[in-house]
Amino acid sequence: MSRLDRMEDLPGLKRVAPRHSRQRFVLAALAAAAWPPLIITLIVWPPRNWASGVDTDWRLVLLVIGLIAAPAGLWLMRQSHARMGRPSTRLGVVCRFMVFGGLLAAAVQILIAVVMSLLSVFAAQSLTQGLGALETTLLIFGVAGLPLAVLVGVSYALWAGLCVAFIGFAPAPVVKDRMGLMQTGAR
Repeated sequence: MSRLDRMEDLPGLKRVAPRHSRQRFVLAALAAAAWPPLIITLIVWPPRNWASGVDTDWRLVLLVIGLIAAPAGLWLMRQSHARMGRPSTRLGVVCRFMVFGGLLAAAVQILIAVVMSLLSVFAAQSLTQGLGALETTLLIFGVAGLPLAVLVGVSYALWAGLCVAFIGFAPAPVVKDRMGLMQTGAR
């Protein structure tokens, strides 16, 4: 049984570095995009509309966004680690994915709310009908849909962050302080 004497002994706080393998990069990106609730619901309840457009099943849109965002996030994280050495722990990888996944979900939902509002205004036959459609669409897609979109985005990003942290990153070698220059804390 190991003791928890230091902060680094807690789970997820050991130093990690990105793996330099293309196969691991691809595997981590595909596993991150394959969020289990999304895949299971696509199998159990197949989409009725596979075509692109306003009536496209939201799960297909979410899967496409995941297939684009997971490799992009992993690539950006590897670039950030090469430049600054951060994130340096598995917990840091997961936290970054969750924060930026929630922000991406909010941005996409706001974009969808604006597009749907504009489509409803242009489909209206009069000014008052257009204003009513604008208000209703913004309330449904903006006010009611935004918290749900952020919740789904953060949980999808949690899965993606865990996949990337354990598939795309490996424990970093311990650097020995041979000259006594790497002291931490106040002197």
